[in-house]
Amino acid sequence: MTDLRIRTAVPADLDSVLAFWRTAAEGTSISDDRAGVERLVARDPEALLLAERGGDLVGTVIAGFDGWRCHLYRLAVHPERRRQGIGSALLAAAEERFVRLGGRRADAMVLVRNETAHQAWGAAGYGPEEHWRRWVKPLTD
Repeated sequence: MTDLRIRTAVPADLDSVLAFWRTAAEGTSISDDRAGVERLVARDPEALLLAERGGDLVGTVIAGFDGWRCHLYRLAVHPERRRQGIGSALLAAAEERFVRLGGRRADAMVLVRNETAHQAWGAAGYGPEEHWRRWVKPLTD
């Protein structure tokens, strides 16, 4: 896997990231648009990590840290590139970032219906906390 490159996204990457998520990510988010991802990269330029192999985008993860908690979103690997260590490499890079910033525990947003993701997160050492429930309120239409 020496040809795998992990790097932070730059504004020029954002259209390809959005297209990649339509292929590789499960579900959609209210923030899955150019403006939403631009705000992420502008606010925290190191949060959106990309995995590239041979110049192709093959994986992503958002490693957000608010100064208190470490949150993982949009761990996605291209369907034809899964089970090659890409997700593990992205998570390792995200976790290293969190430790460097002083983070002590990471959590991940995972869809209940995404059984493939449940297996991947479990294999990476993450587990569900059934006593917590996510509460949301859209702030825009």
